[in-house]
This record gives sequence, C-alpha cells and structure tokens, in this order.
Amino acid sequence: MNTDKLQQTAKALVADGKGILAADESAPTIKKRFDSIQVDSTEDNRRDYREMLFRTPDAGKYVSGVILYDETLRQKAADGTPLVKVIESAGIIPGIKVDMGAKDLVGHPGEKVTEGLDGLRERFAEYAKLGARFAKWRAVYTITDDLPSAACIAVNAHALARYAALSQEAGIVPIVEPEVLMDGSHTVDRCEAVTEAVLNAVYAEIALQGVNLEGSLLKPNMVLSGKDCAEQAGAEEVARRTVRCLKRTVPSAVPGIVFLSGGQSDEQATLHLNAMNKLDELRPWKLSFSYGRALQAAPLKAWSGKAANLKAGQQAFFERAKANGLATTGAYA
Repeated sequence: MNTDKLQQTAKALVADGKGILAADESAPTIKKRFDSIQVDSTEDNRRDYREMLFRTPDAGKYVSGVILYDETLRQKAADGTPLVKVIESAGIIPGIKVDMGAKDLVGHPGEKVTEGLDGLRERFAEYAKLGARFAKWRAVYTITDDLPSAACIAVNAHALARYAALSQEAGIVPIVEPEVLMDGSHTVDRCEAVTEAVLNAVYAEIALQGVNLEGSLLKPNMVLSGKDCAEQAGAEEVARRTVRCLKRTVPSAVPGIVFLSGGQSDEQATLHLNAMNKLDELRPWKLSFSYGRALQAAPLKAWSGKAANLKAGQQAFFERAKANGLATTGAYA
C-alpha cells in the first residue's frame, strides 16, 4: 500500500474551492431521472448525458473528482475516447462506486445492510487498471423512535471498514459513506444523536481494520430535521450541529469531509455547506461536497435529451458546480 499516493489523492479531492460530482446512479435510479424528462434510459443516452457533464468547459475549476458507475467507467465517448480519459483531460480524478446496494437486514424489519464485499478485492484490482483512483461505499440508516438498531449500526460499520481496507490495499482512496436518512418526522436533536452514534461506530471499526485515515475521506449526511418534521432547523443551526457532531466523532487525521445532499434541494445543500464554512471556529478537516442530484437536477432538465441543448446543460452544470465550489470557502451568496 502506497500511503503517500493515497494521501496525495485524498488531499486533491478536497482541494480549495473544489468538490466531487456523484454520477454513480444505478440503472434503476438513472431511469427514474430520465423518466422525469421523458428520455429513454439507453446505454447511448446515459453516455451522452454523462459525457455532456464531463466535457463541460472549465468544470475542473470546481470539480475535483467524479464517482462513476461500473458501466460508465468502461464506456467510451461518442468519438471513441474512453470516458476516463475525458475526465482526466479535464483535470478531474475518476472514481468508482463499488457497493452492491442496500439489502434487507435479516431479523431487523425496516433496516438495511449494504452488500458487495464478496469478490471486492478482485474488482478493485480491475477498477485500478481501468483508471479509478478513489471509490465509494454507501450504508443507509433509517431513523424512527427505535431505529437504527445497534445491530444495524454495527454491521454497516464493519462493512464500511472492511471495504476501506480493501480499497487502500488496491491503491484506491476510500470514501466512507454512512447516510442517516432524512426521511421521517424525527427532530434535528434525534438526527444529531443518531449521526453521532453511527460515526462513532464507523471510526471504531476503521481503527480495528487498520485503515490509513490520511488516505481516506468521509461522506456523511448533514444534521437535519426529518423531511416531515413540523419544525425545520435553519441553515445556521444545521451548520452548527453538523460541525459539532463531526468534531465529536471524526479523527482530525481525516483530510476532508464531502457531504451528500441526501434529498435536499439544490439551494439548501449549497446554503448549508456555505454556512458550515462560515462558522468562526477551527476545523481540522476540509468541508466540501459530493453531490449527485444537487449538482445534476438543473443540467438534466436543461439538456432534456436533446443535442441542441448540450451547451445549456453544460452551463447549468457549471453554475451549480461554481456555487458549491464557493460554498466550500464560505463565499457563496
């Protein structure tokens, strides 16, 4: 394991003013996105859409990396250039989603465990040859009065840590993504308590597995009120609670934290990140973004599957990337 190389890549992914594009939607998820603009989810259409994003002029000013789906990592652009090369030529680092999705956790109704560890060492070896330099594994946790259970927290923490160790063995930076879902009517207090418990468990397992902290990144949820909660925390409270929770749980050796948008609107995700970076307190890690929908909703709508709308789609993507790039320094207005 080349720890120097891992650490250099991790730092590059959270370079000042930059964040990560999550373009790793599974086939069912991107079909839903395409259905919303009445476009067939064919392999060529998926390639054309993602190629549009990757070829956006000057995107590298605000985008440090892009998380790809297995299909995309192997695809070639319309002109025959591998999409990985298109990404690299823009000064952006290619990454790969490696988990196999959240499955029902046996004996725990309503809870999920993420699968995909079987054969992961071999898949990592192939992904490294294909050009992936970082990876992502997502675990999900549902909040109710009784959930998540201790079992759900423990089993997902163990899987995240094992994935991270295998990733680094292959020379690939692991992004660890424990997502506490915002679905439900829970309060912001409840979200903060659950997020703290989840992150404590994750980093305890990461320590047991010997993961190099400096060569890894965290992709957590923000501390938010549940979608259906009558009282919604404002941006300043979200920022204060989220940073407080992270300070209690995330080792200072981790170079960066790249938030997921998790169902927030484009603007909410940007404002919350901006508010965190405006807080007048010291933080040991960079606070950035790894957004999917919050970066893609606007360009997807602008493009709408039409070649004539390519520049409009790219402009919409650039504007969202720039807004979030500014938010990483607290300079978004």
